[in-house]
Amino acid sequence: MNDLNKAEKKVIDRCGTEPRFSSELLCEERKGTFNCKKCGQPLFSSEHKFESGSGWPSFYDIIESKKVGQREDNSHGMIRTEVFCTGCKAHLGHLFKDGPQDETGLRYCINGIALTFEKD
Repeated sequence: MNDLNKAEKKVIDRCGTEPRFSSELLCEERKGTFNCKKCGQPLFSSEHKFESGSGWPSFYDIIESKKVGQREDNSHGMIRTEVFCTGCKAHLGHLFKDGPQDETGLRYCINGIALTFEKD
C-alpha cells in the first residue's frame, strides 16, 4: 500500500473532492493505465479517457467491472453514485450518465489525486 499525504487521505479515505482543474492527470494524454493511488489496482485505461469539461479526469468505461464498486451517495443534498476501488475501498469519485453517447453514455468523474498513471 502507498503512504498517503494529508490531501490524498482527505479525498481517498474521507470521500473528499480535490479542487477542479487541480490534477496533473486531467491533461494526461499518453497511452497507459490509471491505477488506484492507495493499492495500485488498475482501474481505467487511457483508451476510455475523454475531456468532459468538468475539471476532473473523466472516463467512459472501466478496465474491469469487479475492480470499481458503486454505492449510493446522499451527501451534500444530492443523490449520486459514488465509485470506489474494490481492492482497498478508496473513494475515487462519482458516476454520471452524461458521458459520450456514442460510447457507454457514462462519465466516471474521478479525483486525479486518487490515481497514479502508468505509461504503456
